[in-house]
Parts: sequence; structure tokens; C-alpha cells
Amino acid sequence: MKGLTRREEEVMKLFWEKGALFVNEMIEFFDEPKPHFNTISTIVRGLEKRGYVSHKSYGPTYKYYAVVTEEEYGRRTIKSVVGRFFKNSYLNAVSSLVEEEQISIEELRELIDKVQKQ
Repeated sequence: MKGLTRREEEVMKLFWEKGALFVNEMIEFFDEPKPHFNTISTIVRGLEKRGYVSHKSYGPTYKYYAVVTEEEYGRRTIKSVVGRFFKNSYLNAVSSLVEEEQISIEELRELIDKVQKQ
């Protein structure tokens, strides 16, 4: 499944936080200047075509909802990043986080303990 653009992620975040929505409801959650109805509608239909959202019909209009959870998307994104930038090595990815001081040795020990308990 292809990754999302920044705007697509914004739209998905609305579904994840608010649940099922009509496009006209979604527009209200955006800051000014609010995007045009057709812009959001096009993004949502693209997300549906790619399997991220689905809809329920209400006469001539649709109420859309996420079919991919935020957690699933996060896992897919991490997997993609590790594949593209770390040669599919999670060890290299974690090593990079430690080297860049994004994760401490203590946090790494906590992670190891957590994994061992599972």
C-alpha cells in the first residue's frame, strides 16, 4: 500500500480522531483558508480507491470512514522507512536512533525487557 501525502495524512487523521464523516463535515475541521469541497472529495475518493477508507451511502451522498487504523498505518510507514533507508535492518534503524540520541540506552533496555516479557 502506497504511503500518504501530508494532506492525505491530515484527512486520515480526521477519520481516526472523529470517526465517520461526510466531506462537508470534514471541511469544518480545517483551518482558514478552508479547502474547497471538491479538493477534499478528490482526496477522500483517492484514499478509498487505495483501500484506506470506505463509505456508506445516504441517498446521493456518502459518509466515509477509515478502514486502516492509525496503528496499522504507523507500522506500514515504519516498515517502509526501514526498508528504504536502513536496508530492511531494524537493528540499523535502532542503532541510528541511539547514535542520534533519539533513544537512550535506558529506553533501549526498557524495550528489551518489554519484548522479553511478551
